[in-house]
Amino acid sequence: MASFAISFTDFHMLKPEETSFIGITNYGRLLQDEAIGYLIVATLSRVIRAVPLQLVASIFLAALLANPRLKAPTMARTLFFLPSIIPGIAITFMWFGFMDPTTGWLNRFILPALGLSGFNDLYSDAAFAFLYSINSLWAIGPGMLIMLGAMQSISPEINEAARVDGAGPLVRFFRITLPIITPAIFFTLVINLIAVFGGVILLDRGNSFRGQGGIPFDNYINYWMFDQWDLGYAAGLAWFFFVIVMIVVIALFSSSRRWVYFPDREV
Repeated sequence: MASFAISFTDFHMLKPEETSFIGITNYGRLLQDEAIGYLIVATLSRVIRAVPLQLVASIFLAALLANPRLKAPTMARTLFFLPSIIPGIAITFMWFGFMDPTTGWLNRFILPALGLSGFNDLYSDAAFAFLYSINSLWAIGPGMLIMLGAMQSISPEINEAARVDGAGPLVRFFRITLPIITPAIFFTLVINLIAVFGGVILLDRGNSFRGQGGIPFDNYINYWMFDQWDLGYAAGLAWFFFVIVMIVVIALFSSSRRWVYFPDREV
């Protein structure tokens, strides 16, 4: 609520004593800011790349770990979940180090051994998008556990009855397992959307906005906070983006009635 109040002022972080009430001027600036449209498209593009990939990977790993024939299931679950507790910035630096054109293992050892040319454009839009998509898979541990719990809660009698009727593994998975675990898929989808939309790098001063492809909206807020010191406009941007996120989440909840299976819902 404090940030909402600040969005109606010209609060400058280096001159807080000169703060004055300016009404909706900061929100009016949003309509004239040419970067806003680009940022919305870039952020949505980031969401479209990462969230479906995370969901598919979570469901696939959960299906493997739910297999009763899996050896050492506890160890396998621990190993797949472990990367999700590593700080995201550490994983990002690891990937950049791996793919660095001059010192990375990709160019020095892997590509030459395969007879391929070096990778020399790490900071292009396409390379950044690819790197972010791969990096997002390291955070699927919680979603995988949610899917795994949902799959293990399915009554064995249901699958046994389908097996007796002649349904194969793929048919049972797509016609029985997936529809039953749609509440878990929906919950994971909402959590992943909120995580991908941003907020975790808002206070990272070393990640300022430079107009590169894939940079999310919160980096632009960071730019106005720590490069321009204009906290009033940064707060207005944050609340504007909050409204966008809420619209997406509300639309998602509205669509859930058509595809999410709730066994206790009255018909």
